[in-house]
Amino acid sequence: MQPTLFRVILPVSDIKQAAKFYGQLLDQAGMRVSEGRHYFNCGATILACFDPRADGDNQTASPNPDHIYFAVDDIEKTWTACKSAGATMQSGDIHGTPAGEIHTRPWGEKSFYVIDPFGNKICFVDRTTTFTG
Repeated sequence: MQPTLFRVILPVSDIKQAAKFYGQLLDQAGMRVSEGRHYFNCGATILACFDPRADGDNQTASPNPDHIYFAVDDIEKTWTACKSAGATMQSGDIHGTPAGEIHTRPWGEKSFYVIDPFGNKICFVDRTTTFTG
């Protein structure tokens, strides 16, 4: 049997702000599982917002070094939710197309890139265009 990915940790510095931000983007309340962890159901994988200080750890959250990708049903609605929630639209280009705008990338994915309030890089991809190789 192949292993399955069941949880992705997303480091945050304010668990309450993260729960509100990701709740708005993912259109769900999620669930607080400890003082510093808030889980969101993303299909077979849990997105775990983790604030180490709020959970009693003696470390500060550092953003993930690379993008986390979400497949969504309504890319335009998600783009609007990102702007409303205060996400920073990523600047620069992705293979000649603006990263923070909805575009079809050269490999066929319709997507856009943002940065959450904690410095994590996020990409949202129209589910009908996901490229898996």
